[in-house]
Amino acid sequence: MNNDSTLVSSERRGLMLVLSSPSGAGKTTIVKELIRRDPDLITSTSFTTRPQRPTEVDGEDYFFIKEQEFLRHVENHEFLEHAKVFGNYYGTPKETVFQHLKQGKDVVFDIDWQGTQQISSQARDDLVTIFILPPSIDILEARLRGRNQDSAEIVKLRMDSALSEMSHWPEYNYVVVNRSLDESVETVHSILIAERHRRKRQTQLADFVNNMRLNNHS
Repeated sequence: MNNDSTLVSSERRGLMLVLSSPSGAGKTTIVKELIRRDPDLITSTSFTTRPQRPTEVDGEDYFFIKEQEFLRHVENHEFLEHAKVFGNYYGTPKETVFQHLKQGKDVVFDIDWQGTQQISSQARDDLVTIFILPPSIDILEARLRGRNQDSAEIVKLRMDSALSEMSHWPEYNYVVVNRSLDESVETVHSILIAERHRRKRQTQLADFVNNMRLNNHS
């Protein structure tokens, strides 16, 4: 039997991991923890027209741009998805994401159900979707009020839209109730690992197996 170390490895195409939830349910925190734990996962950095918060870094959390510039990107079809949420635009650059996928890198998205539908219409085979639910509406409201970043009016708007947003959970591949951050992160990471091993994503698997069979008979 030949144990040649030059055998073809089972390389794969990257995937897009989408997390959606009502605002305040914890998806952003889960995404940040996933990135910290998994060096093979890349954050999708979106463009937005909303004001930059004190704790945010331009180019890391978002690319903060003016509305006129954003709309120019839309006209040029440069976004994989885009939406207007609470008066501000958000969009994901298409070319950058597709380059990462071709290189076998996984890209994680923190977007709403509208953005998820747009991505699905363009790249369904590369998509894995997870909807994050809060343990209860009371806990969701407490989390929103505890941020101290949004006005009372915005908190009310977010609460009013929460039930509508949660109605979209059946459109997702997986649903996770965020009762505990550590447990939710572990669950989402387990889903990611399993999806990485789907046969359709291991683009060189046939060559890998055939090479092993040929070397076994040489």
